[in-house]
Amino acid sequence: MRKVTVVGAGMVGSTTAMRLAESGLADVALIDVDADLARGKALDISQALPLTGSPSRVVGGDDYRLAEGSEVVVVTAGFPRRPGMSRADLLGRNAEVVREVVGSAAAAAPESVIIMVTNPLDEMSYLAWKVTGWDRHRVMGMAGLLDGSRLAYFAARELGVSPSQVQPTVLGSHGEAMLPLPRFTTVAGVPLDELLPPEKLGELFERTREGGAEIVSLLRTASAYYAPSACVARMVEAVLRDEDYRVTASVLLEGEYGISGVFLGVPVVLGAGGWKRVVELPLEDQEIEGLEECARLIRSRMEELDGWLAGS
Repeated sequence: MRKVTVVGAGMVGSTTAMRLAESGLADVALIDVDADLARGKALDISQALPLTGSPSRVVGGDDYRLAEGSEVVVVTAGFPRRPGMSRADLLGRNAEVVREVVGSAAAAAPESVIIMVTNPLDEMSYLAWKVTGWDRHRVMGMAGLLDGSRLAYFAARELGVSPSQVQPTVLGSHGEAMLPLPRFTTVAGVPLDELLPPEKLGELFERTREGGAEIVSLLRTASAYYAPSACVARMVEAVLRDEDYRVTASVLLEGEYGISGVFLGVPVVLGAGGWKRVVELPLEDQEIEGLEECARLIRSRMEELDGWLAGS
């Protein structure tokens, strides 16, 4: 049986572990600084598996030796967003957490692929890559798939169609610099900007950008976890099955779209060993400018992280 490790036994991490275990694709190790929390959730998930027919084995604890042999490591550990808090507000709080857990996980599973979920997503993906020193294709952040899924839901509701008919394309940062592309978002093959007027598109895009914050404000003491866990589990599945699955993910660009040295959400082909290549869409000048603006914002925060690393 293959193996996946999930670091962080909060709601996103434990729900991801549950989805993966129920799929039967791999054994799952759930690691958390609170060892009993991880053990308890692993036990609870395990006791549900006889009803699903899954052969997966789930273990939990705080020992990173549990991650040995993992093909994929998912990192969800960190502080969640609270009402009124932006993803950028989490930068300093989560940098120390991510540096520690990624270093430990990489030492235990040196041949794995890392999928980051901890916010702020693009910056924490960069930090994970810096900590590991691995080839860029083995480190990525889960964001674009979630942003796209939110856009698909909102667009489907507006148009009265099934969300499965919406093929979304959202690039850029996971946050305020998100860049939805209506020309490349289709509904039953028809571009979204041919179906909705500009003002309605603007409303949908704004709600997509604020999708996470809206859920945080409603839950009050937690952030989203059902949709994020579904998205990261889908990415893990694509890696394990070597699907060549096209998905938007935060990856380190080195010349693609004319941008270098920054983690940014772009379409990639995902399979065994991580992401294989960036898919470069034929963007118009205004779309390129939007993507470059996203890159400038993320780069400034990466520079903040570099300063933090140098001083710590």
